[in-house]
Amino acid sequence: MVGRHLRITGRVQGVGYRYWFLGRAKALGLTGWVRNRADGSVEAVIQGSNASVAQMIADAADGPPDARVDLVLPHEHEIDTSLTRFEQRPTC
Repeated sequence: MVGRHLRITGRVQGVGYRYWFLGRAKALGLTGWVRNRADGSVEAVIQGSNASVAQMIADAADGPPDARVDLVLPHEHEIDTSLTRFEQRPTC
């Protein structure tokens, strides 16, 4: 099990990116969360198998059809055992 904190920049707000991310993360069996940031980026914490986390990072670079992703910046993130599902959180 690995954890990653992601910051995604580009045109990723107002285009269904969080909803798409949520569905994709659930399909990959990940736990964690996704939310918009006040600066226009999207932030996420993802946890799961190496393969699933790597796939989510790769998929995040494409996003849904109306998005334009400029950068996906992943950082290692300690596993949080309190995260038992994948959820959308409020903008911060």
